[in-house]
Order: sequence, then C-alpha cells, then structure tokens
Amino acid sequence: MFSGCSVSSLAAKFTFFPPDPPTYSVKKDDSGRLVASGVPRDHSMDVLLLDTKHGTKLVAFYLKNPCARLTVLYSHGNAADLGQLYDLFVQLKVNLRVNLMGYDYSGYGASTGKPSEYNTYADIEAVYQCLQTEYGVGQEDLILYGQSVGSGPTLHLAAHLPRLRGVVLHSAILSGLRVVCHVKFSFCFDIYKNIDKIKKVKCPVFVIHGTEDDVVNWLHGHGLWKLAEEPYDPLWIKGGGHCNLELYPDYIRHLCKFIQEMENLTTATRLKKIRQTLKLPAKAVATTSTTTFTTNCCCQIRCRKPNCWSCPRRGCLMVRCSKGSAYLCNWCCGDWH
Repeated sequence: MFSGCSVSSLAAKFTFFPPDPPTYSVKKDDSGRLVASGVPRDHSMDVLLLDTKHGTKLVAFYLKNPCARLTVLYSHGNAADLGQLYDLFVQLKVNLRVNLMGYDYSGYGASTGKPSEYNTYADIEAVYQCLQTEYGVGQEDLILYGQSVGSGPTLHLAAHLPRLRGVVLHSAILSGLRVVCHVKFSFCFDIYKNIDKIKKVKCPVFVIHGTEDDVVNWLHGHGLWKLAEEPYDPLWIKGGGHCNLELYPDYIRHLCKFIQEMENLTTATRLKKIRQTLKLPAKAVATTSTTTFTTNCCCQIRCRKPNCWSCPRRGCLMVRCSKGSAYLCNWCCGDWH
C-alpha cells in the first residue's frame, strides 16, 4: 500500500520531463553580463539568475518592449525549456505589445535543483518578486500565463494576488490525478489541484484549449472556465492538440483581443470589482462638472458647478473642497457654510 507522500512523489516522477540535455546554457560575456548560448543574442532581453526560497537558482528571460503597458509572466509546459521557447516569446512580445518574463523550473534548462510541485511554486514566487523589485511591475499590471503543467504554478500565484490584471490558461489541467483518471474528489496526494485554486482567482481568466487534445482532455479547460469567478470568452480551437495551438491564427488573434481589453480596464472598474469581492459598500465617485446658470444669485453669471461627493452642499461658486476647509456659495448673498 502506497502512502500519500509516496504516491505524490510517484506522480511527480511521471509529471516532469525536462529536456535532456538542455537546449541552452548560461555564461557571462566579456562585460560580465549574463548571456544564453544556444539562443540568438538579443540586446532587448535580460538573462537572469534568481534564488528561490528552496535554495535553487533559476534562469529567467526578460524581454522588453518599449510600447508595453502590461507584463506577461509565462509558465511553460512540460518537456520544454527556455531555449525552445525563445522564438515564441519574441512573437508574443511583438504581437501582444507586452514585456514578457519566462523562466525555467528547478531542474529544467540551466536552472539547478529538481522539479517538483512545491519547487515550481517557489520558482514562480521568486520570479514575481524579481518583477516587483527589479522592474517595478505590480500585480495590477501583470498577466499570468500558464501552459499545461505551467497552469499549476500560475494558479498558485494568481490565488494570492487579488489585484492581478488577468490570467491565461493554455491547455491547462484540473489536477495531476485527473489527467490520468476520472475522479470526482480531490485527494491529499494529488498534485496541482487547480480545480480548487481557480475559485480563488479574482481577475478575468482566459482559457485556451484544443478540442482534440489527447494529452489533457478538452474537459479540463472547460471545467476550469466554468469554475472561474470571472471567466473571459474562451477559445476552443477546433482540431487543436496539446502542443500546436500557437500555429492556429485564432490563437494570436484572440490573445491580442484579451490583452487589449485588459489594457482598457479602468481603475474605477477594478475598484468596483474589488469592493464587490470584499462586499464593501459602494462609494460615491466624483462625476464630470456641468455648466449651469445660478438661479438664486443676483450676479447671474455663468459658472461651472462642480459635483463633488465630499461636499455636503452645493453653491454657485466653490472656493475649496477639502475636509476642514470653508467654502463660499451664493457669493452675492455672503452665505458662509
């Protein structure tokens, strides 16, 4: 009889397949800057070596786009490393007009350590911390992208970031155990229990899945979309498999649309959603001033009458609107309040 821990370890053994040998290596050039051999030399890309709380060193690529308003943190699928994904990253950076951070999990590519569920959680946390401290990227300007097994660390982080801009789930899994067998309940030894974590995500979730995926059944993507608190219109690619969705024109077209809509989310809209989530009372918001004539003023001048929620009364002339300050209305009458 297997214990829960041994079953979890066994599941991890059959979950992670890092390319062997890695498709790239990392070294310092003559100026002391980290560069990746095996990929084109790109002066708009930073090669980073990051420390995780589990003591491993991760390799990450940060691709800069001067036109970007948002940043994508990309968690890749299985049996791939950054060397294989570089061309895709460049395509996404250019077509989506975003900055893009991609990283290799512990044990993948030139990253040290061994791959495991909890190591990938520490991995993505280290990358997110780097985005905050080194590049000044807050969660409000961040979109998390998880492909296949990368949906695990993606939803782990997304569940802890209430002000995240958005999430993309590409060929994602409901859980590790559900990939190999149909179960209706979550077990303690299961890995990447996305079916539970998706309910904690408080931002728009865009799901992409191929209808002919023979590795992770389409029902996984559909299930995550149905469970999302704020589901975005999904993309079901007819005939798409597990590793070829980027080849379909609808892929980049719908992804561009999603990114554009996330860019257009206003602060007021986001605050409203946060208040609804936290069940806070709605707060009145200042509206645009309107031009009007004063009706009880002998000067009969045309003036702008501000509509400010913080002022208890209105007047034909507003000197100041701040707590503790007097303001003057009905100038000709000399009526102070």
